Amino acid sequence: MDSMIETSALTVHVSSIPNGSLFLWGTRENGGIWDALDLKNMLFAWHRASFYGTFMEPSEWQNREGIELLPLEALDYFGDPQPVQHLQLSWDTECTGLIRLAPAIKEALATGRFMPDYEKWKSGEIGWKLQLPEELQALETPSVSRWIHALIPEWVDADGVMKDNLRKLEAAYPLMRRGELGADVWLDEEDWLVAIGWSQDRTPMRSCLQLVEPDPAQGHGWQLRIVLQDRLSPDVLRTVTPDGVPVPGELPLPEAWQPELGRVQRDAAKWVRILPWLDAAEGSLRQTLTEEEAWRFLAEGSVRLVEAGTSVFLPAWWDRIRKLRPKLRAKIKSSVGSGRETMFGLSQLMQFDWKLAVGDIELTEEEFRQLLEEKRKLIQIRGNWIQLDPQFMAQVEQIMKQVAKKKGLSFRDVLELHFAGDAAGLLPAEDDPDALRYLDMEVELNEQLRHMIDQLTLAESIPIVQPPASFHGSLRHYQVDGISWLLFLRRFGLGGCLADDMGLGKTIQWITYLLTVKEQEQPDTPSLLICPTSVLGNWQMELKRFAPSLKVHLHYGPQRLKGPAFKENVGSADLVLTSYTLSHLDEAELSSVAWNSICLDEAQNIKNAYTKQASAIRRLDGYHRIALTGTPIENRLTELWSIFDFANPGYLGTIREFTHRYVNAIEKTQDNEIIGKVQKLIRPFLLRRVKKDPAIQLDLPEKNESKTFISLTAEQGSLYENYIQDMFERLDKLSAMERRGLILAALTKLKQVCNHPALLLKEGLNAPWSGRSNKLERLLEMVQELRQEGDKCLIFTQFVETGNLLKHVLQQELGEPVLFLHGSTSKTARDEMIAHFQDVSQPVEEQRSVFILSLKAGGIGLNLTAANHVFHYDRWWNPAVENQATDRAFRIGQTRHVQVHKFVTLGTLEERIDEMIERKLGLSQQIVGTGENWITELSTDELRDLFSLRREWVEA
Repeated sequence: MDSMIETSALTVHVSSIPNGSLFLWGTRENGGIWDALDLKNMLFAWHRASFYGTFMEPSEWQNREGIELLPLEALDYFGDPQPVQHLQLSWDTECTGLIRLAPAIKEALATGRFMPDYEKWKSGEIGWKLQLPEELQALETPSVSRWIHALIPEWVDADGVMKDNLRKLEAAYPLMRRGELGADVWLDEEDWLVAIGWSQDRTPMRSCLQLVEPDPAQGHGWQLRIVLQDRLSPDVLRTVTPDGVPVPGELPLPEAWQPELGRVQRDAAKWVRILPWLDAAEGSLRQTLTEEEAWRFLAEGSVRLVEAGTSVFLPAWWDRIRKLRPKLRAKIKSSVGSGRETMFGLSQLMQFDWKLAVGDIELTEEEFRQLLEEKRKLIQIRGNWIQLDPQFMAQVEQIMKQVAKKKGLSFRDVLELHFAGDAAGLLPAEDDPDALRYLDMEVELNEQLRHMIDQLTLAESIPIVQPPASFHGSLRHYQVDGISWLLFLRRFGLGGCLADDMGLGKTIQWITYLLTVKEQEQPDTPSLLICPTSVLGNWQMELKRFAPSLKVHLHYGPQRLKGPAFKENVGSADLVLTSYTLSHLDEAELSSVAWNSICLDEAQNIKNAYTKQASAIRRLDGYHRIALTGTPIENRLTELWSIFDFANPGYLGTIREFTHRYVNAIEKTQDNEIIGKVQKLIRPFLLRRVKKDPAIQLDLPEKNESKTFISLTAEQGSLYENYIQDMFERLDKLSAMERRGLILAALTKLKQVCNHPALLLKEGLNAPWSGRSNKLERLLEMVQELRQEGDKCLIFTQFVETGNLLKHVLQQELGEPVLFLHGSTSKTARDEMIAHFQDVSQPVEEQRSVFILSLKAGGIGLNLTAANHVFHYDRWWNPAVENQATDRAFRIGQTRHVQVHKFVTLGTLEERIDEMIERKLGLSQQIVGTGENWITELSTDELRDLFSLRREWVEA
């Protein structure tokens, strides 16, 4: 030991820390505090168990330096302290007491003379009592008690059997918190030690309670009996009075039970304290109960008694019926007509009978109403007991009143009950649907309704309707199924959402539906089609191509009809075609007609239910409503509500009800049960086929080419017309060579105008782009849809400036990187782009899915089979070049069907040249195949015919 160590007198003190540890510190004769390290060396110099204090770290408590001893370490140390011998060392009173107590505490622990503290447990703590010799009990100060309470769990933790008892004690702690009364009301210390498993009950029998159902033959009601049960032979039971006397007719009590019969009265008094309403008088237990009290005992009282450690015998049927959830049923009586004249859609009211089903028992409406009036909770019907929870009955009564107020169940109610299976939809919005979620309700359908709903849920069972002769084209089998589904819904006045993947032909399915309705019904009023401005021209071309017999009225542009003239003139049309923008601006005109059918193309345009546009569309009057969309949900479930509220108004309730009942739960917790309910609700009215479906793939061509027709915006029309006027003014004044140069330059400039005005005006990428080019808007819509489906695409353009603009807009709107390969791209960058695009093994967020290529740079030598969509944004008037570009995706290694989209701007040279190539107009493939130079050889009149702008396709 250090020779410089202090040798003055040392007094050792001890304090109890709140965590149960003991803190040692030392003082000198002058009152100064000893250095903690020196103190450790003094006190543990010969203490072998602590390795002479080697691992003890000095610490601080209440501004004093010292040594902290854990409870078990303190017990071991004070049991035999071995400080240095050469120092004048004294212990304060607390330390002296601990040195005397420690051996006795260790012996009491070793011999099991300790137990949980009942008084502590009653006050909400876990504590212990230790049996110490009488002469040492005065030494147990509050700080010593705190140490003992912390010490015993550490001691117990080191002993397997004791550790199990500690767990029982910790488990017993919340037991007293379950009841409204304090634990001491229903457990004395002896009961408590038995209840927590610390000690065993030595009595040969235990007191139990039995509820006996009424026996009409003997004329008594519900009986509460005390039953004694042999602990070793549980089948030995004796019924006794509250005084412990066997009831008449019982066998005598076993001899061994006699000395313990006093506990019967004690237990009966305890039960009355737990359930005061069982008190007959002066603490005695009631022996008969009313039906109301019997139900209360079954539902609540028995649970409280079991929690307090009492065995309770209940009628055998109780466990079965308490698990039975009563179901409210509406048995539909009215039939559904097969024609439009007898079916009025979702609002039609239906006749029905109320029923209540509990397990296998079904109550008639008369029995059920009687129960409601009597407010019975337990009742025996046809030999079976059933329970009716008061809250359930109150909710049932509320629903019945609400339905009576509505004067019946509507077809909408019937469908929702059938698919969702709960009654929340029948209540007014101000009620809390969460409170009723557990309330099951179902409808019992009649044969006709069941057949109809089976067909709704299984599209394959719907009668097939062949397309009329007026349809110019051929349909694939799934398209015929889609038309038949739309017509089936129409027959019953139900709207629908056709949500097929892009490229599966939603357009021609609705055109065929329209032709069939015209042929079969000869409707008096036209149908209305609302679509984005960017596809108005496409619809006109498709209608002209597939349904030339339909009279189509375009409500668009500055010359469109307003006021009374609108209604007067559209009456003779089969179809009125307009845009989403005008649906709100011209609401007065559009709402003046009761439309035969209303169709929304790209119906996700009304996904925000709160916009004026969406609200105006939902207010329109139409017999049949159809939504077409490839993306029924883009971000939130409320988008689906908006589309469905258009197709079938009110079917999903108000947006507030729908959000409260479904959206919140799904978006917060992904509750599978609620997701399943929403799926069942929407499935009958949503038809979605995907290209990956093997049944669809069998019917698709390997390469499906389609044209997307686009109209010019007013800005584009003005730029286009000004340019060609200037060109024709100069044309005849030029030499042959200059003339050719001007025509080729014009081809480039006019294509740029069709692509986007900013390209001709050289505005740069920071210029505003939205709303100026329908071609760009449509490309963006189509790419967004295919990306939502997880598809990849190639986009070809002739111009680097166009590619840069497309890359800028698509990256901005899609929120993902877009590749662009052009003539100036290095070989290294080119190879990296191709490898990145083709690699589908990467995580989705790291993949590249949109690839823009200049036609010449990307038209040959590439293998890009990861793409299954190819866009020709602007046209190269050489079919061979375009086909070569398309074959970057459509080649060996391609495992999916490829969709090719060729954009054509209506009213411009793009449309004229497209027509010339299609019809060839006497030009051989060889001439057209040489590129665009043949155009320079046309006469001025031919050029004027080719270039001139047809104003009907230009926006206002």
